[in-house]
Amino acid sequence: MSLYTDYLEEIETRKSEGLHPKPIDDGALVAELISQIKEVGNPHREDSLKFFIYNTLPGTTSAAGVKAAFLKEIILGEAEVAEITPEFAFELLSHMKGGPSVEVLLDLALGQDADVAAHAAEVLKTQVFLYEADMERLEAAHKAGNPVAKDVLQSYAKAEFFTKLPDIDDEIKVVTYIAAEGDISTDLLSPGNQAHSRSDRELHGKCMISEAAQKEIEALKLQHPDKRVMLIAEKGTMGVGSSRMSGVNNVALWTGKQASPYVPFVNYAPVVAGTNGISPIFLTTVGVTGGIGLDLKNWVKKVDSDGKAILNNDGNPVLEQKYSVETGTVLKIDTKTKMLLDEDGKELVDVSSAFTPQKVEFMKAGSSYAVVFGKKLQTFAAETLGIEVPLVFAPAKEVSHEGQGLTAVEKIFNRNAVGSTPGKTLHAGSDVRVKVNIVGSQDTTGLMTSQELEAMAATVISPTVDGAYQSGCHTASVWDKKAQANIPRLMNFMNTFGLITARDPKGEYHAMTDVIHKVLNDITVDDWAIIIGGDSHTRMSKGVAFGADSGTVALALATGEATMPIPETVKVTFTGTMQDHMDFRDVVHATQAQMLKQFGDNVFQGRIIEVHIGTLLADQAFTFTDWTAEMKAKASICISQDDTLIESLEIAKSRIQIMIDKGMENAAGTLQGLIDKADQRIAEIKSGEKPALSPDDTAKYFAEVVVDLDVIDEPMIADPDVNNEDVSKRYTHDTIRPVSYYGAQKKVDLGFVGSCMVHKGDMKIVAQMLKNLEKDQGKVEFKAPLVVAAPTYNIVDELKEEGDWAILQKYSGFEFDDLFPKGEARTEYENILYLERPGCNLCMGNQEKAAKGDTVLATSTRLFQGRVVEDAAEKKGESLLASTPVVVLSAILGRTPSIEEYKAAIKGIDLTKFAPPLEKPAGARSAHF
Repeated sequence: MSLYTDYLEEIETRKSEGLHPKPIDDGALVAELISQIKEVGNPHREDSLKFFIYNTLPGTTSAAGVKAAFLKEIILGEAEVAEITPEFAFELLSHMKGGPSVEVLLDLALGQDADVAAHAAEVLKTQVFLYEADMERLEAAHKAGNPVAKDVLQSYAKAEFFTKLPDIDDEIKVVTYIAAEGDISTDLLSPGNQAHSRSDRELHGKCMISEAAQKEIEALKLQHPDKRVMLIAEKGTMGVGSSRMSGVNNVALWTGKQASPYVPFVNYAPVVAGTNGISPIFLTTVGVTGGIGLDLKNWVKKVDSDGKAILNNDGNPVLEQKYSVETGTVLKIDTKTKMLLDEDGKELVDVSSAFTPQKVEFMKAGSSYAVVFGKKLQTFAAETLGIEVPLVFAPAKEVSHEGQGLTAVEKIFNRNAVGSTPGKTLHAGSDVRVKVNIVGSQDTTGLMTSQELEAMAATVISPTVDGAYQSGCHTASVWDKKAQANIPRLMNFMNTFGLITARDPKGEYHAMTDVIHKVLNDITVDDWAIIIGGDSHTRMSKGVAFGADSGTVALALATGEATMPIPETVKVTFTGTMQDHMDFRDVVHATQAQMLKQFGDNVFQGRIIEVHIGTLLADQAFTFTDWTAEMKAKASICISQDDTLIESLEIAKSRIQIMIDKGMENAAGTLQGLIDKADQRIAEIKSGEKPALSPDDTAKYFAEVVVDLDVIDEPMIADPDVNNEDVSKRYTHDTIRPVSYYGAQKKVDLGFVGSCMVHKGDMKIVAQMLKNLEKDQGKVEFKAPLVVAAPTYNIVDELKEEGDWAILQKYSGFEFDDLFPKGEARTEYENILYLERPGCNLCMGNQEKAAKGDTVLATSTRLFQGRVVEDAAEKKGESLLASTPVVVLSAILGRTPSIEEYKAAIKGIDLTKFAPPLEKPAGARSAHF
């Protein structure tokens, strides 16, 4: 059996599933194709040619390396293929995006054959994905007097790779398709339970929305061949929950344009829209593909004669439709006036926010990071030639208000800014290139990140990144065949690239399935840091962190930079006293509820939440910052006191040391470098040289929210409100209800304590509650299953040392075993306590799920339809969110508790001040070894 015959078998299997041949990334298979192409009478020659030309992945894949080398042979006359002329070979090289193809083009451009060199130079001028080694070759050739090198550098300095591209159309015709009413989670576009297929773009595309929706979109395209299909969130926001590059890829696959005729299933330029616009992190992802994201404002609040909003019986504003976008409506986007028009040219709404100069450049270039690389290449060329950088790209918008202080995020961006006007203070609204300090990649988007890195020809992490981590938490629950096929390959790639990896490709250290946000929270050792992570919950309690798509993560890993506007900030402070029986999670819910009551609208959306909770250590403060993703905030910053920050950094140091002790350090000494940086930061704080980050007194905020702790007198629950008559009100995080609302009668089918929203203190709360309830009732019986998943192995280790794990074991009916991990997802639950492996578990929804139609009460963050629990035919699934004590008690009772039952169950438990020990014994190891 050859690789080729194996490939043919795979093709037949895919054909039975309605799929085309999978794009080739294996160089050995391409070598077989070439062998068959060279043999004129070979029966597989014609198909081999097609696979070689149209189905071989570009970038730094091994397949691209073999393909580029053969094309070089053809151009130099060392090989002859009738169907691939030297001219066509150059065209194929031009579509290969860098890496081996750029190396070949440089070989040819700097070679002895003048005609070949001239042709290679013209192709090279169109390329932007050049790295240091490529630039050094050009620079050396230029210094040696090579005229071709000078010609190429002059073209780069003028940015002809960008200026010679066609401008975007003056008018873009679209036909609407309403994907759903209300907020649309990216789970609708790329379901979490299909995460395993994201790197197989055609296969993954089949999971977008539904098969019926896909057929409707295809029908619209046939009816309107001159228009682009615009996917809409009617009466809601598009793309809430996560960045989900796979979601944008799916939309582009069904509605966008083909990026290259020689690269299958890679499309760009999707058009998406929402009544309330696009979720900020999803909008960044749209930019990666050169797409358009519109804020439609087609439903507005109905007002009375005094201009006040008219409310319905539930106290919500009544909405009225300004114009219709029902499926099949033809609209026009005037990109010059930046207006959305109806079919007859009548102006409907200003969409200028979608067509800033920078976003238009992304559209013209076909992706945001083509522009990022282009700017870097232009700067290099100008410096090499000794000339000023010509003004080609839209100048970065620099907003500066004299005499105005800085918010915390403005301070961080000013400190990390790259390429801005020296000495100029930048305020919100400025477009800034910034240095990225910490990068995180998670395991269900990581395969796509690795693909993006290959596509942009990156081979090693940028030396300016302080630390980067590849997690294994999203696939921690079930070590099934899909995980076994994908995760080792991902870990090997990322480890080689330079990241600290949850799994050791060599198998020398124990697999750490710790939740990525928790690890990033520990390895962030500077409150002035910028963090980029491939998950919407990349929200740290130190520094400022942004959830990002797989492409932006790849860009941060490859370049050590990110580009974005400085967001506006909403300040959150607290008054009053927190009552002893309340959990901090209730404060988080109350913040959302009180904000909505104070302002009517969600002032957090698209902005930074600067939360002043400096007395809480990093783990507990993270409970707030983590939740801000569901508040639709762009990011959040925790303002900490000096002594609290020092203590948090000491804890972080101890946890990083544990990672070193377990053998996770790399050759670059990344982890020890982070400990050294933490020591440096602690010294700065103690000396007074640089206290903990805080805003200026004269900083200007978009809004200020004051949370009254005195009025929080009973536990709060975020309810998906699945039966609300107004579809737009379902599955949002805005319905926050006190536990008494349910009258101790809301049936609970399953409880879940876990994911990133809990810390060690929550695990201790579970143990203490079980002891309390046994003492009061003589025994503990669960009337609903209770699933408990600690976020990290460190927490499990510490609970074992302190005796709490033994209590949990006593009451459990299942405990994870790393020697024999689950090979299949759980489909049925008994009324027992399950101690599951550290990781995301139910919150992710890609492996474990509750039974269809269940009512789940969870500590997690996800209440989206179908995420934790899918609908049954007779009943909608519900994912209600609450504090740990409420979840535990509800699982024992089989229903939501009364306030009296709740107070009795948490008697004697300090719900707000649990924290990890300050010191950790050196060399401590998990009991799972």
